[in-house]
Amino acid sequence: MTTEFDLVIRNAHAVTASDEFDCDIAVKGGRIVQLGTGLAKGAREIDAAGRTVTPGGVDAHCHLDQPMPPPTRNADDFNTGTRSAACGGTTTVIPFAAQQKGQSLRAAVEDYRARAAGKAHVDYAFHLIVSDPTPTVLQEELPALIREGFTSFKIYMTYDDMKLDDGQILDVLSVAREHGAMAMLHAENSDCIEWLTKRLEAAGRTAPRFHAHARPMLVEREATHRAIALAELVDVPILIVHVSGREAVEQIRWGRAHGLNIFAETCPQYLFLTAEDLGIDDSYKGAKCVCSPPPRDKANQEVIWDGLNDGLFTVFSSDHAPFKYDAPEGKKPNGEEVGFRHIPNGIPGIETRMALLWSEGVLAGRMTPNKFVELTSTGPAKAYGLHPKKGAIAIGADADLVIWDERNFVLKNEQLHHEVDYTPYEGMRLKAWPGLTLARGEVVWDGQDFHAQPGRGELLVCGLPTLIPKRPVARSS
Repeated sequence: MTTEFDLVIRNAHAVTASDEFDCDIAVKGGRIVQLGTGLAKGAREIDAAGRTVTPGGVDAHCHLDQPMPPPTRNADDFNTGTRSAACGGTTTVIPFAAQQKGQSLRAAVEDYRARAAGKAHVDYAFHLIVSDPTPTVLQEELPALIREGFTSFKIYMTYDDMKLDDGQILDVLSVAREHGAMAMLHAENSDCIEWLTKRLEAAGRTAPRFHAHARPMLVEREATHRAIALAELVDVPILIVHVSGREAVEQIRWGRAHGLNIFAETCPQYLFLTAEDLGIDDSYKGAKCVCSPPPRDKANQEVIWDGLNDGLFTVFSSDHAPFKYDAPEGKKPNGEEVGFRHIPNGIPGIETRMALLWSEGVLAGRMTPNKFVELTSTGPAKAYGLHPKKGAIAIGADADLVIWDERNFVLKNEQLHHEVDYTPYEGMRLKAWPGLTLARGEVVWDGQDFHAQPGRGELLVCGLPTLIPKRPVARSS
């Protein structure tokens, strides 16, 4: 007996960025083909039993298998990282293809294609990291890669091996303007950080907690202001990544009030961690929460919550930068407890991002379900040229879906599917977790078990961002 659909999800309470409605969802060929009631039988049937169904998450800021100076390396590759993502309700990831100094941008992309090939369990795209904007990169490689579907790139204003000076930033922003791409900026003042770090080291203040002292909010504020000014000069939209608190938020609000297209992203660590998680004494365990910008304080957490709800933030990402704590290739380089300058920056979060915000935002009454979908799925899909294929429950969209289970439990790292030996959210009491994750209509997580299919994830071709006002872009001759 033939059936009209590959899958029908019955009795769903569907939530999108703009609507809520009860319906059945029919899937064929990996896409949603009908929404309604009384739909024909599917080859497979799933009863959502009135549970909430949201679009699968789009994690638009994560680091997987990214080359690091030895001995450091990411704990997660495209196999384990996308496994962890799927188990947490994320069905699309956008990690970074990072150009090394002296490397062609094209070579960096080909390297990352090879790293992901045959490993990814969910669909993925790449942001480009431009660290060496030579004339060839600016005039040939970057425009060509944008045309091929790599339509976003990240600019660092700190880290010696990645940062660009203001003139170089202007050059890269000019390419973004000409071709309609999205430029993302890591906004921290590198010179201020180095000046503070040297003085802390001279005073013997090298424990992990002093990482936050070396990166106070003013270094983020200054760089955010400067990034906005550079974007204003070029007349190009930008997106400020991992915004941590009030001082950067004020700069973004100023830019918007002056008519500039400034978008912003934040992350779970700025809602659920504080600088005290880096240590209130000189214990090395604070290294687990060393990330940049560092978490701030409770008052700044409230500023971030406000920004999530009032439209300041377009994107809620994990910034998953996975390093094992007790490992020579991780937070203890060569097996040693080192000064904060040498601790790899980053924390894991690709699996916990969705549940943290659903539980502590939606179920705690701090956020509407629609706003949750906008921030975790639809917004990032629009920002990076993947909507409406991704981030939607609509006819024609990919059947990337999450069915939510509401239950009380205590979060423990042993429950997670990454390769990191800790979670910074250990012991948090949550109220929900994805009970089912579907990636293009296939069950990849059933609430108990992960259904491995390495290589099923496809490299996505990104369009131009749909958040950006349309303007004529360069055409190849």
